[in-house]
Amino acid sequence: MSDVQTSRGDVLIFERKDAGAGKAQAGSGAKPRRRLLCALSAVNGRLLDWYGLLTLAILWEVGPRRGWIDIQFFPPPSAIIAEGGKLAEKGELLVHIVASLERTFLGLGVAFAVGIPLGFILGGWFPRLTRFLQPLLRLFGQINAFSLFPLFVLFFGIGELAKFAIIFWSSLWPILFTTIAGVQEVDPLYVKVARSMGAGRLRLFARVLFPGALASIFTGIRLGTTMAFLMLIAAEMIGATAGLGWLVLNSSQNYVIPRLYLAAVIIAIIGTGMNFFLLTLEGWVIRWKETVEVQ
Repeated sequence: MSDVQTSRGDVLIFERKDAGAGKAQAGSGAKPRRRLLCALSAVNGRLLDWYGLLTLAILWEVGPRRGWIDIQFFPPPSAIIAEGGKLAEKGELLVHIVASLERTFLGLGVAFAVGIPLGFILGGWFPRLTRFLQPLLRLFGQINAFSLFPLFVLFFGIGELAKFAIIFWSSLWPILFTTIAGVQEVDPLYVKVARSMGAGRLRLFARVLFPGALASIFTGIRLGTTMAFLMLIAAEMIGATAGLGWLVLNSSQNYVIPRLYLAAVIIAIIGTGMNFFLLTLEGWVIRWKETVEVQ
């Protein structure tokens, strides 16, 4: 009887070992599945922002071809890409892009060179003068640059200088205002500590004011860049022979609708690319900046 019980006990123990081995095999097989699911979830999270754009592109391609919308006014993306290929083969597309970017960077460069130092001077060393000039500066900042275009043409002619003036005017004020605000928002305790340790104006600027205001300065640069590029496109529609704005105007006048959409898409891509580049540069330069993630 004991032998039977022992044999039964051995059988039970053997069966339990087999069950444990099966669970281990199932667990080992589940790990690759979990890794695959995690990888797919990560890819889905990165592509989530692109799903809406992809859906729009598909509907835009299918709609005109199926007759849902008028293909004469809404050409499909394939027709727009084909038009871009024609302009690229002739070399005209690159000429228009380079012309717009050259004007933008030239105006922005001068606005940076004027707005950032002036913001530090007014915000850091002459706060009373800043309070005195603030209503006047705010008034100038509210004047749309394109509304001043006739005056710029009157003073500078219809050439490149008038377009430069529009870019400079539209980008100067966001850069100046955010620089002043960034300097004024620096903790006064840091300034007092630096001065108590014998820091001069130059060291105070380099070690306290400039790093403290850098995040606000980048915000102004992004706003100024966006405003300058949009104003430039409008200015190129008047008195220009090259540029993306001229391409939009010429396409509408000659009723080349795919080329019109092509110019609009390129303008959107360049504007988004500029903003992305500045955000990346800001994250690389301001490494101490804290970010808040809502989960």
